[in-house]
Amino acid sequence: MQTSYFQEVHDFAKLKIVNVASVAQLSPFRYPGGKTWLVPHVLQWLKSLPVRPRTLVDPFLGGGSVPLSALDQGRVDQLVLREIDEDVAAVWTCIFSGANERLSERILSFPIGRESVVAELAAQPETNVDRAFRTILRNRTYRGGILAKGASLMKAGENGRGIASRWYPNTLVRRIRRLGLLSGQVKFECGDGFDLIETYADKNSTAFFIDPPYTAGNGKRAGTRLYAHNQLDHEKLFSLMAHCAGDFLMTYDDDPVVESLADRFGFQVTRIPMKNTHHEKKFEIVISKGRSV
Repeated sequence: MQTSYFQEVHDFAKLKIVNVASVAQLSPFRYPGGKTWLVPHVLQWLKSLPVRPRTLVDPFLGGGSVPLSALDQGRVDQLVLREIDEDVAAVWTCIFSGANERLSERILSFPIGRESVVAELAAQPETNVDRAFRTILRNRTYRGGILAKGASLMKAGENGRGIASRWYPNTLVRRIRRLGLLSGQVKFECGDGFDLIETYADKNSTAFFIDPPYTAGNGKRAGTRLYAHNQLDHEKLFSLMAHCAGDFLMTYDDDPVVESLADRFGFQVTRIPMKNTHHEKKFEIVISKGRSV
């Protein structure tokens, strides 16, 4: 029986670390825990599947770099996306709707500066475009792009540019408008990811990419600090995936608790090298459906 890309990876220590700068950036977010570095591997995984999936489901969208790249590169025909965070969801709702251009104009016309940012973020949003714009503004002006409660505005920033060091309006709008062209192939909703998985669980033509922004192991608490929604029933998630007809790929921090869950459900585990924000080499776990060979 044909094996998928990650089942063919044996000597993972010799895998080259992906240079993120070499991957086309499609998302307007700078997302903590983002998976841009994983994009080339996921594209190879999709290509290696015995049956090309028509639809890719992402129930915990976040910054969305992986599914967006899969659609942009023609690996799938359609995306079905879900995000529970209402602020993040506002951005995606605007991007994949008629509000795309209004959001773009807000970004292009905003006079970036500490006083203007503080004033804008203090105001209450009146429309979904307001909410989406302020989410992007927070993401681009807060330290590390963190949107969770307790995050703060950056001070020195990069290269002495202060609060404007991650604000690239022309680049952001170029990405947003490009994604808008794909809106006919995207179904996005704000809501619970488990419901979405259950809806598509029996569809053979569907593949899943799952990157929950939640911590499974007892010793790791990054999810609590980085994400507003950081609690998840991981055992339920693994059980749901075990009953899905289509293929799936899950990614987690390298943790014994996760590996134990994968082993219990008969899933394939592969460690992929990457570099964190401090340029330190580390491994993340990639989990896929087990398949006899």
